[in-house]
Amino acid sequence: MATRLRLQRHGAKGAPFYKIVAADSRARRDGKYIEQVGTYNPTTIPATIILDVDKAVKWLQNGAEPTTTVKAILSYKGALYKKHLLRGVKLGVVKAEDVETKFNEWAAQKDGKVLDHKAKADAKKIEKNLAVVNTPAKVKEVPAEETPATENTEEAGTEANTETAE
Repeated sequence: MATRLRLQRHGAKGAPFYKIVAADSRARRDGKYIEQVGTYNPTTIPATIILDVDKAVKWLQNGAEPTTTVKAILSYKGALYKKHLLRGVKLGVVKAEDVETKFNEWAAQKDGKVLDHKAKADAKKIEKNLAVVNTPAKVKEVPAEETPATENTEEAGTEANTETAE
């Protein structure tokens, strides 16, 4: 049986919500699955990802192939890195005790980068809002009244008429 890690769509039209599941590759997209590994909500900003890394690594080690989107999610959450470390244990390159410490260090570093990115995005958003608030509003210009200009031309015309009469 070929197993895949893939997304199972739920939610309303225009508001998707996905479960990350291990399923038989022949099963329908939203059909029967073997085990739920996590959830993915792309409608929130930033997208909410809840993943059981140990379950995902277990399925990857058993030969489950992730779809492209799930592979990106697993990479983002560190499941592929943990699988890589565990393979190093089998080959004798990494000690079993070091796997969890290395993974936790990586996760802490990743969380720091994500928080920095969120802080920068929030600062840009606040700066943009302040720029909009501090920009003076455009005032609709009222066209100058044309009556004084026409009076001047009429006066000049009457003066010219009086001069010709003289």
